Amino acid sequence: MLNTVEMGKRIKELRTEKEWTGIKMATIIGVDQSYYSKIEKGKHEIKLEKLYEIANIFNVSLDYLTARTNRKEVIK
Repeated sequence: MLNTVEMGKRIKELRTEKEWTGIKMATIIGVDQSYYSKIEKGKHEIKLEKLYEIANIFNVSLDYLTARTNRKEVIK
């Protein structure tokens, strides 16, 4: 089962490292800002397609986003 709270924290951390607003991130991935805010707070699950998109934007692994590992880098 996904830990949506930890996943949201990681997504927010990556977003703030780029100094992006939640509104900008929501626009980039094509979702409503309130929906995106709930993702960051761990109150809403995210579709797999959007999770892939976020991982690609930040060049991190899905395992990192879903808190299965602390390694950010994508293993090729």
